[in-house]
Amino acid sequence: MKQAIFLYNAQSGKGHIEWNIEKILAIFREHGYNIQPQPIDFATNPFDGNETIDLMVVAGGDGTVNFVVNAMRKRNLDIPLGIIPAGTANDFAHALGLSSNPLEAACQIASGEEDRVDCGRVNDIYFVNIFSFGIFTTTSQRTSNDSKHRIGKLAYLIEGVKEFRSMHAVPLQVVADGEAFDINSLMVLVFNGETAGGFHLARRSSIKDGYFDCLMLEKRNFLHSTLAMGRYLLGGNPKIVHHLRAQKIEIVSTINEPTDVDGQPGAEFPLSIECLAGALRVICPK
Repeated sequence: MKQAIFLYNAQSGKGHIEWNIEKILAIFREHGYNIQPQPIDFATNPFDGNETIDLMVVAGGDGTVNFVVNAMRKRNLDIPLGIIPAGTANDFAHALGLSSNPLEAACQIASGEEDRVDCGRVNDIYFVNIFSFGIFTTTSQRTSNDSKHRIGKLAYLIEGVKEFRSMHAVPLQVVADGEAFDINSLMVLVFNGETAGGFHLARRSSIKDGYFDCLMLEKRNFLHSTLAMGRYLLGGNPKIVHHLRAQKIEIVSTINEPTDVDGQPGAEFPLSIECLAGALRVICPK
């Protein structure tokens, strides 16, 4: 019988996952898994004592998935992950084609098939969906769980508007796959997936192509920069929103700007960002 752990974050999303624990366990047991529930403890490694399991089922948002991936890498393990979306945005789970309904997602995983997808790494930190810095990029860290529980993705927008007060450019020296350039950027988004906070920003990104899609918003005056980002979100291609695709990106700056990985505190400058093609084992719907 296949051995599995059901690791769940009861604080993710609106905390509804606890209502479905027994039903989720029953689904996996019907598909031949000996599965044990385990509430997540961010102070310990969930793979301690679980090094030989056949599947780690994770119920939570992108931050929870990020924690699990980094915990697994610290143990040099390569265990398949099944992601049950239970957060606010669930960008990575949606990129895998999983249902927003936790019970449907459990069925998709229990009867699904293994695949390999890309994983990002910045310095010594791994990420599954997005690495970022500049305006809006620490929004997820600043947004309270209470706000996310009450109003969902709108909480990100409200918190993001507040960050306009501290808008400033970050001088960057960038080398992307050997091509060097300088830019004063208000925001940098490095996508492995396609969305951030549930909003579709990376138009051509894929978690299976071995490349990052990177957006850099160049600093102009406040109105010009704001309108340019708005035009991009509406499908336009303003010149000051720079887009590049790369496997490896090196970034140096005179400012040690705070960074973000999947909604969690990220790496410090200088930054070495690499797309690890096919580095993550996941269970996807058939």
